[in-house]
Amino acid sequence: MSVARLKQAAKESVSGLPREFWWLWTSTLVNRLGGFVATFLAMYLTVDRGYSAMFAGLVGALHGLGGAVSAVVAGVLTDRLGRRPTLLVSQVSTAVTVAVLGFVQDPVAIAVVTCLVGMTSNASRPAVQAMIADIVRPEDRVRAFALNYWAINLGFAVSAAAAGLIASHGYLTLFLGDAGMTLLCAAIVFARVPESRPERGGATAGGGGGGGDGAMDALEPEVGLGSVLRDRRFMAVVGLSYLVATLIQQAFVALPVAMGAEGLSSTDYGIAIATNGALIVAVQIPVTRFLEHRDPAPLLMASALLIGGGFGLTAFAGSVGMYTVAVTVWTLGEIINSPTQMGLVARLSPTHGRGRYQGMYSLSWSLASLTAPLVGGAVMDRFGSDALWASSAVVGVVAAGGYAALGRAMRSRPEAGGSGGEGPWSVVDTGAGAEVSAEVGAEVGVEVGIEVGAVAEGEVSAGGGAGAVGVAAGSGAAEASDGGARAVGAGPGPVAG
Repeated sequence: MSVARLKQAAKESVSGLPREFWWLWTSTLVNRLGGFVATFLAMYLTVDRGYSAMFAGLVGALHGLGGAVSAVVAGVLTDRLGRRPTLLVSQVSTAVTVAVLGFVQDPVAIAVVTCLVGMTSNASRPAVQAMIADIVRPEDRVRAFALNYWAINLGFAVSAAAAGLIASHGYLTLFLGDAGMTLLCAAIVFARVPESRPERGGATAGGGGGGGDGAMDALEPEVGLGSVLRDRRFMAVVGLSYLVATLIQQAFVALPVAMGAEGLSSTDYGIAIATNGALIVAVQIPVTRFLEHRDPAPLLMASALLIGGGFGLTAFAGSVGMYTVAVTVWTLGEIINSPTQMGLVARLSPTHGRGRYQGMYSLSWSLASLTAPLVGGAVMDRFGSDALWASSAVVGVVAAGGYAALGRAMRSRPEAGGSGGEGPWSVVDTGAGAEVSAEVGAEVGVEVGIEVGAVAEGEVSAGGGAGAVGVAAGSGAAEASDGGARAVGAGPGPVAG
């Protein structure tokens, strides 16, 4: 590919996104540039403090426990209080707890403060992801999530390599540096990122153009945590995300412990794990251009196989080079999985329930942070690291099978997502004849169909006690069917049955 074509591809990858997104992107990058502690916590506890792999796993699990609690709570606060205040409180409190962790000496105090760090740091995730869904147009969301993920890993690649060198001169510097960068991130959000929570019946507060249609927003029912838990399609995605996350979490607990047992240093681990961030930085954007409008099911299947297989290869590693090869394989799966799955979550989330849905999705990662260190540490202590890596390969195959089954179920019963008007397994068509469908409430079974055509008339059929809404706007016609009574209407505006 020529330099001119590369420049054109890069321009197309970043064009068309609102300014608010880029300030949020900048805050994410700054935060991850200082993200030293989570990466090196296990090695800090085992190498610097001399604790066992089991204790390191327990502390890592407490970090995950804190994140699991805050994922749900922060999701609710994101919808009720707003994205911006939730994000600011999370970042400031994270800076404080990370700094305190650098000074505590008692093992019980280390465990308690680490739990608080997990709680405060994970609280920002639902707010950031809901904000992206708010301010970015539905057809651009996979690309926006990929760019945000790219920023995370650009910062991670730099911080992992730098932290490995800094840690050799003292771990306290890592903790204080992490706290300082998190405060800088909070300052950027405070100064430049506006609130984006959609108002019912109106556009997003941030003005980014990513909110739902006003009529649809007004008709959308209230979303509670019960509604999220009863959304079987979404909860299947959460469950499969948990399986994948348990594998990736081994890179931050089991992998450094295994490398330390092989006699490798924190610098060696920093080099190997930095491959993850560097590879994502190098190929995430061009790969996302390939992924953006494709069927998610086979992509998620391939990603699970690559992630499981990559960790399985770790059983054969004995040098920095071989560990780097294994990291490369599972990173390729991560590159495919992350934007594809986050885009799917955004499609399935109703406009006024994005915080709760994103919180539940974040919970899958937090629970993985809770259970993966415990299981990984116990398996390594009792059976050895090779057993853990072999089990990881099996989990990857199981997750791939789950994605395949979910894909078949979705195609046999095509129902739409609730936030952007896209079917969860469909390809976005932004042309004049685009057909878009969206589910705006699992509890009441509302189904909305919009087809932009040449004649302004709407036809709605509804029944079965569930209810249906058809919207005919401008020069479009809408039809939604649930069996039963039938009504026909014409002209602009909503027609309810």
